[in-house]
Amino acid sequence: MNVLKHMEAVFLFSLSVAGVASVLADGIPEAQAHPVTAVRVASNAGMPTVHVTAKRLSAAEKARMLAEEARGSRA
Repeated sequence: MNVLKHMEAVFLFSLSVAGVASVLADGIPEAQAHPVTAVRVASNAGMPTVHVTAKRLSAAEKARMLAEEARGSRA
Protein backbone atom coordinates (compact mmCIF):
# COMPACT_ATOMS: atom_id res chain seq x y z
CA MET A 1 0.00 0.00 0.00
CA ASN A 2 2.96 2.27 0.45
CA VAL A 3 3.51 2.30 -3.34
CA LEU A 4 0.01 3.63 -3.93
CA LYS A 5 0.79 6.63 -1.76
CA HIS A 6 3.78 7.49 -3.94
CA MET A 7 2.34 6.61 -7.35
CA GLU A 8 2.92 10.12 -8.68
CA ALA A 9 6.60 9.93 -7.75
CA VAL A 10 6.89 6.47 -9.36
CA PHE A 11 5.30 7.81 -12.55
CA LEU A 12 7.61 10.83 -12.70
CA PHE A 13 10.65 8.65 -12.05
CA SER A 14 9.70 6.20 -14.83
CA LEU A 15 8.98 9.10 -17.18
CA SER A 16 12.41 10.60 -16.50
CA VAL A 17 14.13 7.23 -17.04
CA ALA A 18 12.30 6.82 -20.36
CA GLY A 19 13.31 10.33 -21.41
CA VAL A 20 16.99 9.76 -20.59
CA ALA A 21 16.91 6.41 -22.39
CA SER A 22 15.45 7.98 -25.52
CA VAL A 23 18.15 10.67 -25.54
CA LEU A 24 20.87 8.05 -25.10
CA ALA A 25 19.38 5.85 -27.82
CA ASP A 26 19.24 8.81 -30.18
CA GLY A 27 22.99 9.28 -29.77
CA ILE A 28 23.76 5.82 -31.15
CA PRO A 29 24.84 6.09 -34.81
CA GLU A 30 22.89 4.32 -37.54
CA ALA A 31 24.11 0.94 -38.72
CA GLN A 32 26.46 1.04 -41.68
CA ALA A 33 25.36 -1.81 -43.90
CA HIS A 34 27.48 -2.65 -46.94
CA PRO A 35 26.14 -4.68 -49.86
CA VAL A 36 27.84 -8.00 -50.49
CA THR A 37 29.47 -8.12 -53.91
CA ALA A 38 30.26 -11.83 -54.16
CA VAL A 39 27.75 -14.55 -53.35
CA ARG A 40 29.07 -17.80 -51.95
CA VAL A 41 27.29 -20.90 -53.14
CA ALA A 42 26.85 -23.61 -50.54
CA SER A 43 28.12 -26.99 -51.57
CA ASN A 44 27.65 -30.41 -50.06
CA ALA A 45 31.24 -31.44 -50.71
CA GLY A 46 32.26 -31.66 -47.07
CA MET A 47 28.89 -32.60 -45.62
CA PRO A 48 28.11 -36.28 -45.10
CA THR A 49 24.79 -37.39 -46.48
CA VAL A 50 22.57 -40.31 -45.52
CA HIS A 51 20.63 -42.26 -48.12
CA VAL A 52 17.73 -44.25 -46.71
CA THR A 53 16.70 -47.24 -48.76
CA ALA A 54 13.59 -48.86 -47.36
CA LYS A 55 10.30 -49.93 -48.81
CA ARG A 56 7.12 -48.11 -47.87
CA LEU A 57 4.49 -49.88 -45.85
CA SER A 58 1.21 -50.67 -47.51
CA ALA A 59 -1.99 -49.32 -45.95
CA ALA A 60 -2.79 -52.72 -44.45
CA GLU A 61 0.68 -53.12 -42.94
CA LYS A 62 0.56 -49.60 -41.50
CA ALA A 63 -2.87 -50.21 -39.95
CA ARG A 64 -1.67 -53.49 -38.43
CA MET A 65 1.45 -51.87 -36.95
CA LEU A 66 -0.57 -48.95 -35.52
CA ALA A 67 -3.04 -51.39 -33.95
CA GLU A 68 -0.18 -53.39 -32.40
CA GLU A 69 1.39 -50.21 -31.07
CA ALA A 70 -1.91 -49.07 -29.56
CA ARG A 71 -2.36 -52.44 -27.86
CA GLY A 72 1.20 -52.29 -26.55
CA SER A 73 0.77 -48.84 -25.03
CA ARG A 74 -2.37 -49.91 -23.12
CA ALA A 75 -0.70 -52.88 -21.47
